[in-house]
Amino acid sequence: MASVFDTIRNAAGDRDLSINWYKKKVAELSNKISAARLMRGGKLKKAPTFNKLHFFKYNPKLKAILPYYDMFPLVMPIQAAPGGFLGINFHYLPIALRMKLLETLDRRGFTGNYSKLKNIREIKPTLKHYLRKQFVSGFLQLEEDDYAPSIFMPVAQFKKQSASQVWRDSRRMI
Repeated sequence: MASVFDTIRNAAGDRDLSINWYKKKVAELSNKISAARLMRGGKLKKAPTFNKLHFFKYNPKLKAILPYYDMFPLVMPIQAAPGGFLGINFHYLPIALRMKLLETLDRRGFTGNYSKLKNIREIKPTLKHYLRKQFVSGFLQLEEDDYAPSIFMPVAQFKKQSASQVWRDSRRMI
């Protein structure tokens, strides 16, 4: 059975398509997109790969004191950190800013650590410390061709606040 990513990739063919095309295609498939379906449809890895995008389930250690958190993040791990890693969670940005950040990282070749990336304005609200002991699933590593469609997928699972409130706060940080 083809994954949602396969469906989008096949529809795109070898064409370089616009943001609006990806947005429309993901909207057409929205009834087929869920966190559970994405995780079932892919091969999960035991550990993430730095500078690659991943979906995974996460249960934050400090959720009781956090103002909000994402239980199904879309993260690019950028460097090791005590007990886990630092990663960029794209869900903390509204879609237009996700795309801008993705394009900025693409120009840099998706590589870097915090010291190399900290001057990118959109990084600040997205940078999170993920602890190994709090991972609830394996990691669904995405292929680079799937990065653009992934940022449009409505799968963020924010707790305590709505996505729109999270995005308002993120815009203020930028």
